[in-house]
Parts: sequence; C-alpha cells; structure tokens
Amino acid sequence: MSDEKLYIVLMGLPARGKSTLAMRLRDAFRKDGISTRIFNNGKLRRIYLPLDETARSEFYSAENSAAVELRKGFARMNMERAKAYLRNSGQIAILDATNAGRERRATIEKYLNDHSLFFIECINDDEDILNLSIREKIKLPEFSHIKDKAATEFLKRIDYYRMIYIPLKVERNYIRIDSLQNMIIEEKHSDAIPFYDRLRDYLVTDEVKNLFLIRHTETEYNLMNRIGGDPPLTEKGKAQATALGLFFKKKKLSYIFTSKKMRTIDTAKVICEMQDNCRIIPLKEFDEIKAGICERMTYGDIEKNMPHVFKKRGTNKYHYVYPDGESYETMKPRIIQGVKKAFFLNKRADNIMIVGHQAVNRMILSHFLYRREDDVPYIYIPQDRFYHIVSTQDKKLFELKRYD
Repeated sequence: MSDEKLYIVLMGLPARGKSTLAMRLRDAFRKDGISTRIFNNGKLRRIYLPLDETARSEFYSAENSAAVELRKGFARMNMERAKAYLRNSGQIAILDATNAGRERRATIEKYLNDHSLFFIECINDDEDILNLSIREKIKLPEFSHIKDKAATEFLKRIDYYRMIYIPLKVERNYIRIDSLQNMIIEEKHSDAIPFYDRLRDYLVTDEVKNLFLIRHTETEYNLMNRIGGDPPLTEKGKAQATALGLFFKKKKLSYIFTSKKMRTIDTAKVICEMQDNCRIIPLKEFDEIKAGICERMTYGDIEKNMPHVFKKRGTNKYHYVYPDGESYETMKPRIIQGVKKAFFLNKRADNIMIVGHQAVNRMILSHFLYRREDDVPYIYIPQDRFYHIVSTQDKKLFELKRYD
C-alpha cells in the first residue's frame, strides 16, 4: 500500500456543506502541489439522468429499488474513476456523496482497498443555515421545472436520507466535524494517514480570501450622537452608500450580509443594485450591541441622567453590561456565530461583504486581529472607509481603505 496516496470519503445529510468542503480541500491541497480531484455522485446523476427525475424526492427513497440501483451504479462509477486517478498521477481522490448508510461505506472500503482511506462526516443542525442552504440548492437547473415545490421536495429528500443515516463509528479512520463551526467533534485514526496533519489543519481553519467589512453609512442618530435604535440614513449616508456601490461595482459579490437593522440593509441595497446576481442576507447575529434602557439616548443624556451607568461603563467598557442590554463580552458569541454563518454560505466565492455596526465590526475585527479585550471597544471604525481582510493559512492582510 502506497503512503503517498489517499482516498477522502465525505458523508453527511444534504445541505451540510460537503461539496463546499470538498472544493476547499481540493484547492488547498493543489496549492501545496498535491494532485487532487473530486468525484461527485450528484454530478453524474445530473449528467446521465433527466433532471426532472433526480429532482423528485422519491428518487432517494430506499423503497425505490430501481433508483437505488441507479444510485449504486453512479457510486461504483465514481469509485472506479477515483481508483484509476490514484493508479496514475493522482495523489488524493475526494469522493463527494451523502454516503449515509453503513452498507454504502462498507462497499467503498472493500473496493478502495489499494490505498489509505479516510472518512469525513459533515454535521450541521443550524436551522437558519439549513434553510438558507436549501434556498441556494433549489436554484440549480435540476429544480427549474418544480420551482414552487422545490423546497418541499428537497426537505423530503433529506428525510429519506435521514431514515438510513448511521454516523461514523466502526470505520477505521475518520473525523466528524461541525461544518459550520469548523470544529472537530470526534476523530479516530487506526492507521497512519498520508497528509493527515495538513488535512486536519485545513478542516479547522477559517479562510477568507477577501472580506470587506463595512460600517453602515451616516444616519440621523449619528448626527445626534444617539445610540441604538433603528434610524434611517441621512442624505450624506445615501451618497456614501452610492460611493461604496460604485467602488465595489467591478468586484463580484454573491452575498452582502447585514444586521436586521434598516441602516445596514439600506446601505447594502445601494451596493447590491450595482452588482449582478447579488443577494442581501440579514442576520440577527450582526445586530448592534443592545443598549437596554439606554437605547436611543445620547451619551450626554446618559452622563446627566444615569451618571452611575456612564461612570461604570467608562471604566470597564468591554465587560460592562448595559442595564437590560449587553456588553461587548456578552455579544461576542453571537458575533462569532454570524461570522461562521457568513463564511459557510459564501465559501465558494472569493469576496465576502459584511455591512455592520460600530461595536459589531470591532468584534469582527478582534476575531482576526486578536486584540486585548480592553482595547476592542476602541478599534477605529469610520464611516468613510472600510476594512479589507485576507486570512488564509499562508497570508494575513488587514488594511483600512477609502472608497470615495
């Protein structure tokens, strides 16, 4: 058995990020000069079968014996192709399929026995991500003839796979990973696995080729120095948003992530209108810090009417919790969750844009900059500039740039 060849076999329910992970691993290994190719069962189905057949949920029922044989045939075809690839110049073959049942995985182990084999199970039960992922899946040509029923059919497909789903356990070598958090849940390696350290490192690394971190443009509350609320943009704010749109016009944006607040969504709308096929996805995780009883007040009002609040927050800004609100510290978990969601949904694209708020963007920046907690509330977040962030295994870049 060669120590320089490896089969990576993905498994997991649909819409859990398997194909995205496959492409991410392929690109990372290739960058290291390791010949890698993906063998996707779904791609074969779409090539050799009518799209209206593969879109129907019944095609994935274990009771549909004819469809079961077809799906087994596509799995065998990809196993043969993967084997031939490693027999020649290939070093890593990635088999991308649901592989939900133990029977299918046993077949893979039996047939692909000429080189090391490693399973990766993708797990993600976040309802928001699942719903958003399904919305993207049903845009494929496969579902074009059943647009109104596409989401329902896809959910039924997931249910059919869930009926036969058996998590990894008896396999000799595997990792079970939370594909949203990039966090390993369980791992087992009974054998020496080629490229294992690199593979494991890729799995847990948050990579972003270009993150454009924008603060919403000027609002009426900014002029009055009020905090929180849901104020509209000023005329200057609208002009700033237009300048942002023009600046990013030639950079392809598939998504713009915002908070649920009007000022971030209105800023994003202007940018999005100058893009082709761009969608705005508001995430509650990116809402501004909750100021509780201080919402919509000016800092002068707080100092005058609540001097104890003003003084306590001034001496411990990161940890201080607004009465009935939150602190930088308590908002951190939701901000990180928002970043994870944005990365998960946007992994196939080079550019990610987040339009956030002052405190939110400080927390996002601290995720990459590793600032001391006491310094986070003072990170500079202007409205006439944006942060460009690159964070990969071999490159780190942080720059504050003007867009006007």
